[in-house]
Amino acid sequence: MTTNVTPGTDPEPNPHATEEQVKAALEDTKLAQVLYHDWEAETYDDKWSISYDERCIDYARGRFDAVAADQPLPYGRAMELGCGTGFFLLNLMQSGVAEKGSVTDLSPGMVKVALRNAENLGLDVDGRVADAEKIPYDDNTFDLVVGHAVLHHIPDVEQALREVLRVLRPGGRFVFAGEPTTIGDFYARWMSRATWAATTNITKLGPLQSWRRPQEELDESSRAAALEAVVDIHTFDPADLERMARAAGATRVETATEELAAAMLGWPVRTFEAAVPPEKLGWGWARFAFNGWKQLSWLDEKVLRKVVPQKFFYNAIVTGTKP
Repeated sequence: MTTNVTPGTDPEPNPHATEEQVKAALEDTKLAQVLYHDWEAETYDDKWSISYDERCIDYARGRFDAVAADQPLPYGRAMELGCGTGFFLLNLMQSGVAEKGSVTDLSPGMVKVALRNAENLGLDVDGRVADAEKIPYDDNTFDLVVGHAVLHHIPDVEQALREVLRVLRPGGRFVFAGEPTTIGDFYARWMSRATWAATTNITKLGPLQSWRRPQEELDESSRAAALEAVVDIHTFDPADLERMARAAGATRVETATEELAAAMLGWPVRTFEAAVPPEKLGWGWARFAFNGWKQLSWLDEKVLRKVVPQKFFYNAIVTGTKP
């Protein structure tokens, strides 16, 4: 499924998957990708506390610099694969990593939001709805390809990486961040399920019912969770990511990992935020969540990374270049 994003001809986003559509998507992972990410598109930035200011610019640049800090900037033209709302590429462009951008995603809803975000930021960005296993750009088009939390959604990761290398110019680089490790995904999902169950049950009690989202919103979240189990296809050992990148033809392949202590706070916090009405959580909560994550990230980087094996951290980052 590939098309230029042109008003009036784009695939229409479908933000509210029905039970029948969810049932069909359980047997079709790419349909599930579209339904799930269309469902999330308009609220995704709020759900994940995504912004396009200094906080997230620094975060995105930190992920990039973890594996590619030694490269001259800016890159001329960059593409984000599985762009979501454009978080990674748009913030990298604001930090000076690239001059011109292209966003691609299987979800029409996500491409729509990413292009809107780019327009609001005044960035030079175009977009296409696209399957990562068949990228709709010519050979040798881009100087840089980036992605955040995308590879684990793609059925054939090695094929997608071959496509990435095809559209890169010789010497071009890719950077994929935010990929769940196998061990990290296990403890993150366990904490999320426990937090969701505790919050949605406790808020049934009389004094706490004002902290409960309307049942129809909880039901829709449950349908989304059913799709999430289908769209999250892979977890990775960092060594597996390196192997796949080299098998696809990449050179100068490296990996890094991040978030161990930070993930132990981040996943319960995000799940709690999804289970209660947003107006209940004010600036004090946001400050607690961000400062707590920041302090634990410092612990991860300065202490735990030196003594804990890579595979125990939640997020993996991989980079490589086209020969």
